[in-house]
Amino acid sequence: MDKLVKGPDNQHRCRWSDAAPEFLHYHDTEWGFPVSDDIRLFEKLCLESFQSGLSWRTILAKRENFRAAFAGFDYTKIANFDDADHARLMADAGIVRNKAKIEATIHNARRLCALVEEEGSLAAFVWRFEPDAATLAEPQTASTSDASRALAAALKKRGWKFLGPTTVFAFMQAMGLINDHARGCVIRDKAAAARQAFTPPEKQ
Repeated sequence: MDKLVKGPDNQHRCRWSDAAPEFLHYHDTEWGFPVSDDIRLFEKLCLESFQSGLSWRTILAKRENFRAAFAGFDYTKIANFDDADHARLMADAGIVRNKAKIEATIHNARRLCALVEEEGSLAAFVWRFEPDAATLAEPQTASTSDASRALAAALKKRGWKFLGPTTVFAFMQAMGLINDHARGCVIRDKAAAARQAFTPPEKQ
């Protein structure tokens, strides 16, 4: 029960959902639910990259600012960002103004365009790395996995930046490639049902 906390409805949830007011809705409606939309997947990869060294609360609070600054995370638009866009982003106090991370986001958008040409979609690519649940550690006891190391390596091989195994593991937790809700969390079964009903793109 140390990973659980009672929510406003008196139901148990992952303890982290109570760490900030904005976490509850994110925990209940997004985290751990499977995603097949390339824009959302790319957004999450970018935001996890920006989070490196920071708190998720900082990034979540700025998420709408990031969306506005990065063209809704439409990778086809970001791939065409130029020096003026880079300067605009570096001057935008509403986002995290980290030069290397901004450059990585633009660079990774270009790499994603190439990946989509070859693989059909980002979703089809990342869902190949969905691990067998039997191979996973107890929920919320690991920060990397064999699957996150494999996906990070595959992206690195394609030239992507700022996406190591820990960042990719957080992406996999959030985007439903694994169900890492704590046992006893009221959302765990909902996420499991959503995953069971979900057909990964490569299997459609």
